[in-house]
Amino acid sequence: MKADPIIKVNGLHKSFPRGPEVIHVLTGVEMTIGRGEGLAVVGASGSGKSTLLHLLGGLEHPDKGSILYGERELARLKTDELAAFRNQTIGFVFQFHFLLPEFTAFENVLMPALLAYPRPRDHGERAAELLQIMGLENRSQHKPGQLSGGEQQRVALARALMMNPAVLLADEPTGDLDPETGERMRDLLISLKERLQLTMVIATHNLGLAQAMDRIVMLKGGRLEPYER
Repeated sequence: MKADPIIKVNGLHKSFPRGPEVIHVLTGVEMTIGRGEGLAVVGASGSGKSTLLHLLGGLEHPDKGSILYGERELARLKTDELAAFRNQTIGFVFQFHFLLPEFTAFENVLMPALLAYPRPRDHGERAAELLQIMGLENRSQHKPGQLSGGEQQRVALARALMMNPAVLLADEPTGDLDPETGERMRDLLISLKERLQLTMVIATHNLGLAQAMDRIVMLKGGRLEPYER
């Protein structure tokens, strides 16, 4: 896809200790992602897909290498700068929704704005609009325990979009859903990508979801390889 790059990854390395051993998960990942591009990352379980997304989102730090969003390198941001950047630029969706069980769907969606703006501000209209896009306008006052798995994941997706991020990172967003609900989530992600002009990076085992993206890469042996459709 020909587009201005929004993310550049150079020589990314990441390892983790496991007892007396060191497991080298990423060993020199190189990647450029265009603005508005949908990129699917596939690979075997344990190949490092989640680790790569966590690094792209600034949730973990690489051992070596750089991740740039435009001219901003994540590793050079101070802790508070990185937190603000994540909140305003990157949306996260995980396999498990991680909703706060004591709050309603509406309150869960609103949470990123409440964290970003401690002073009272009215973001309710945005939260309500997102729930409507997700087809959940009639479920806004329900708590997570009163929602189905698919509904919970759509609330999590709405929450990820609350701050109007430029980039959405999704780690196995259909992995905990039954096939039919997973297809609905796939269609919703595709629709949102086009509607909101999102740059989207999705780690997935779902080949249907992967093939709906603009480009697919495979993580193998710690590095990315082109994937033949």
